[in-house]
Amino acid sequence: MGKWPKPAEGSWTEHYPGLGTGGVSFRDSTSPEFYELEREAVFKRAWLNVGRVEELPRVGSYFTKEIEAARTSVIVVKGKDDTIRAFYNICRHRGNKLVWNDFPNEEVKGTCRQFTCKYHGWRYGLDGALTFVQQPGEFFDLDTEQFGLGPVHCDVWNGFIFVNFDPQPRWSLREFLGPMITALDDYPFGQMTERYDFIAHNNSNWKIFADAFQEYYHVPSLHSQQVPSAVRQPNATFECGHFQIDGPHRLVSTAGTRRWLLDPEFMYPVERATRSGLVGPWRTPETHFSAGLNPGGIEPWGITNFQIFPNLEILIYHGWYLLYRYWPTSHNTHRFEAYNAFHPARTVRERIEHEVASVVLKEFALQDAGMLGGTQAALEYGLDEPIVDDFPLNDQEILVRHLHKVVVDWVEEYQNERRPVGV
Repeated sequence: MGKWPKPAEGSWTEHYPGLGTGGVSFRDSTSPEFYELEREAVFKRAWLNVGRVEELPRVGSYFTKEIEAARTSVIVVKGKDDTIRAFYNICRHRGNKLVWNDFPNEEVKGTCRQFTCKYHGWRYGLDGALTFVQQPGEFFDLDTEQFGLGPVHCDVWNGFIFVNFDPQPRWSLREFLGPMITALDDYPFGQMTERYDFIAHNNSNWKIFADAFQEYYHVPSLHSQQVPSAVRQPNATFECGHFQIDGPHRLVSTAGTRRWLLDPEFMYPVERATRSGLVGPWRTPETHFSAGLNPGGIEPWGITNFQIFPNLEILIYHGWYLLYRYWPTSHNTHRFEAYNAFHPARTVRERIEHEVASVVLKEFALQDAGMLGGTQAALEYGLDEPIVDDFPLNDQEILVRHLHKVVVDWVEEYQNERRPVGV
């Protein structure tokens, strides 16, 4: 999509007439039946981010990923040729889960020369090939070349590792990401290797939480202690500088400057003491500025949130970034993964700045998470005949409108592909 400012007349939403401007239903977030279709249509066909290359620092490094929406587990490993591959985490002999430690449903990581099944000792190389069978003479014409680990499509973009469960993906990873996202090809994510991770298990559909980070209309009300007093006034305007849509993906950019952070009224004392907080450390290393980072030409630029369909968000600030992933676990629960990534601290003070920013940002996210149970519960009232099924979205909620439309479109396309000819 092109680069353009919001016009004097009209709206962001009207730039994308396919979205419409009417009310939106959230049945896609409350229906168990829709969730089953969504698993097949979206999470088994889209490219899904499962990690970064820094998590596989050497040959033999691996990690497992539990993906409940696809009802599977994958092993992601760096091979002897330095290629990163993914395989289904299942032994080809009797179906035992191949890589796990104390609890089979928990993710693990490590380094190895080969994978050995705990049950009967079958072994697999880092390339997935079956390399050893206990008592091979007991089997009937066993062709070991036919019993390697089941491969999963795997590719890497700018250090981010993606997998795709579709036997024949409709797009390469790069085609799927499209020009709005690949405009960040030159952004140095790999320099920001100091990470602070956290996970939360939330009682809402995954899209309901994703919606909270697609608009800033809620900020004056929900985050009133962390915004300037002028923003909290009745009828005060708090909106973003730029919205953009490219295929199934979205972005939102906001202006920003650290000068207003010096107002002690809306920050924690620790933020003033450490000069770090909600928008990260007040001083950060000079970082290459990618052409794709501020497509709206906002000055002064503050944050751009890249929302990669279906469940990945990368929020880029000055010199550091924040990543969110929403993994569905049922029609009304999900696992929320997040981390902050900084340039490695060079001093104790910088390390403290990073830790303070991570804690404050976690608090900010938990304020959003606190709304999830109430939203989900209310949406499910009268589930068969919802009490309300027509919700008005404003122009600042264009990305909420887009996410739900894209998911419904993918599900309808999936259903149409499987509908018998002539029906």
